[in-house]
Amino acid sequence: MDFSHDADVVLMQRLAGGEDLALNELMSRWRERVAAFLLRMVGDHATAMDLTQETFVRLYTSRHSYKPMAAFSTYLFHIAANLARSHARWKSRHPTVPMEDEQGDLVHEPVDPQLSPDDTAALHEKTAMVNKAIDALPIDLREALMLFTVQDMSHADIAATLGCSAKAVEVRIYRARQMLKDALKCYGA
Repeated sequence: MDFSHDADVVLMQRLAGGEDLALNELMSRWRERVAAFLLRMVGDHATAMDLTQETFVRLYTSRHSYKPMAAFSTYLFHIAANLARSHARWKSRHPTVPMEDEQGDLVHEPVDPQLSPDDTAALHEKTAMVNKAIDALPIDLREALMLFTVQDMSHADIAATLGCSAKAVEVRIYRARQMLKDALKCYGA
């Protein structure tokens, strides 16, 4: 597949050629998707935003070594996934008490203002259960699932991002879904 005409590849080539404003365009095109992926990976908004910025810093520093051998998103999410893994390793060696809301739950998603208070509470409870189940997945399964479901990446692109085979990605997604189904079955979700 020829990626030489991809707009993101052209922006990377402009960036490598010394046009630093190309980074702004790449950031505006990809910031939200990278941030959403990282939020799901690390579970903390502030950390996800920091890692999003670091992803683009790393993209900038690697601008001269970038080769368009796969989709740009594969390259970008590979950087983001590596940062999420590094953060998870660091966090396991430096445990902290997470910031919580008044109910003691971490909230990842906004509540719909059109819902009744009872529906809002039920949605909040279900969202918290799903988020806890996702957070409990092993990182390799969570990465594959988030890249597939949230970022809508193909198995081949996920495989290139994570450095494994497309079959391994398929197995990881299947296992993640099974683990989520089993974890949520206990709650009737």
